[in-house]
Amino acid sequence: MGGTTLHGIGVTGDIVVAPVFVMLEVELGQRTGAGPDAEDAALREAISTSVAALEQLAATVEGEAAEILEFQAVLLDDEDMLEPVWRAIAAGASADDAWRTIMDHEIAEYAEGEDEVFRARAADLRDLRDRVLRALHASEEGADRPTEPSILVASDLPPSVFLEIDPALVSGVALGEGSRTSHVALLARARGVPMVVGMGALPDDIARHTGASGVLDPEAETMTIGPDPGALDAARERMAAAADLAARASFLTDRPALTAGGMPVTVLINVDHPSIVDDLDPAICDGIGLVRTEFLFERGAPGEDSQYESYRKLVLWADGRPVTLRTLDAGGDKPIPGITLDGETNPFLGVRGLRLSMRLEEIFDTQLRAMARVAALGPVKIMVPMVTAPDEIAPVRTRLEAVIADLAARGVDHGHPQLGMMVEVPAAALSAELFDVDFYSIGTNDLIQYATACARDNRDVAALARGDHPGVLRMIDAVAQAGVERGVEVSVCGDMASDPEGVDRLLASGVRVLSAAPAQVGRVKVRIAESKISDGDG
Repeated sequence: MGGTTLHGIGVTGDIVVAPVFVMLEVELGQRTGAGPDAEDAALREAISTSVAALEQLAATVEGEAAEILEFQAVLLDDEDMLEPVWRAIAAGASADDAWRTIMDHEIAEYAEGEDEVFRARAADLRDLRDRVLRALHASEEGADRPTEPSILVASDLPPSVFLEIDPALVSGVALGEGSRTSHVALLARARGVPMVVGMGALPDDIARHTGASGVLDPEAETMTIGPDPGALDAARERMAAAADLAARASFLTDRPALTAGGMPVTVLINVDHPSIVDDLDPAICDGIGLVRTEFLFERGAPGEDSQYESYRKLVLWADGRPVTLRTLDAGGDKPIPGITLDGETNPFLGVRGLRLSMRLEEIFDTQLRAMARVAALGPVKIMVPMVTAPDEIAPVRTRLEAVIADLAARGVDHGHPQLGMMVEVPAAALSAELFDVDFYSIGTNDLIQYATACARDNRDVAALARGDHPGVLRMIDAVAQAGVERGVEVSVCGDMASDPEGVDRLLASGVRVLSAAPAQVGRVKVRIAESKISDGDG
């Protein structure tokens, strides 16, 4: 392709061609300490300025973007985090040194964590560290910003800085650091900004490339600076094809999904957080096929009423369409302090999902109660994750029936949700017909991970962790057949349901219910419309 090609991790978006804008980290000098009282006052003023700026920025955005900024503002008011800083200043340290030292220690602890989500929090702390330092130095923010639509290239891009830049000027983002689970990656997905992260250390001369032509290709997981003319033309052709596909997807997004053979396919959406639906028209889908409830547990176990309100928002938004609520899927790559077990040698194969919920009876019952209550407002399904053996279902059904009986005895409005299971353990997939559940939902992300023995966040084995592996496909076929034999619904809610190639194979297996990322619904419907499958096939 010519030029300089950097390899990373594709996060979201289509190929894009645009000028490169390199965002350099601003080196701040060292302030001279003026004594404990003055340094204490200076840092408090800098923190106050930073909080005000975050709150002002949060007022200009919505949904998860606002919540991220509000969370950062709350962190700056966390006395447990700030107390060591005040002690260091009282002992004679300058505000700069005290703040840097304590924050760098906190950042290192997060960055060295085994969990990718935990490590991603380090970026938020770096954002706060640098924002307060800039306030201490009264540094000009906004001096290093693009003035035309560009691909932003940087070592890292803090969430608040990303949100400060005019979206019209951000054609794409390429970062040396970062992960798919970082907050800035989440924001890029929400805004539809193409992104590649994890490219490693940037070249020493990267700054001189500002203004050069760039090709950001999330599918190939590359960022090329200064490609040769032939490669640039090819990239532009792919960009035009992607735009054409986007136009077709936009046309089909709010229409029922039908194959070319006239067979209807149910298309649902996956929801990570209730704010995702704030700007979505429910007409784009046939309901919600997966609500990941882990967001509720970020600050410990939530109460019944707070859970009910979150679920209520989604059920009302769905407007009569079914909503599938997954019980807590903590553990593995989703540790929750105070809830998941510490010290497991292999948490992916340990006490996670349903295994954990059955140990936390009070937390589990609280969640089931909130879900049963919201079922009074519309069709609700309850789905349990990480199920391995058929005899795990009966205790869950017993608990759900007990919760419903208690609500009825107390005169509390409630419904009777269906009870289903995530199919993500190979042993369960190959014996699905033995499970007494009302529906199956195949979680292809974990099923692929467990079937291929490849961690889904490990780039070194990513080539082996494929949904089209014959063993994985046979498991999907087995679950689809079990659904036919038992007369219950089989859906797929993993990434495979959002992937065009995956859609083809799932339809061929007999799957007729797909739950995709909201941003992919239109493209999924395009692929369905191109399929020749009709009733009786698969």
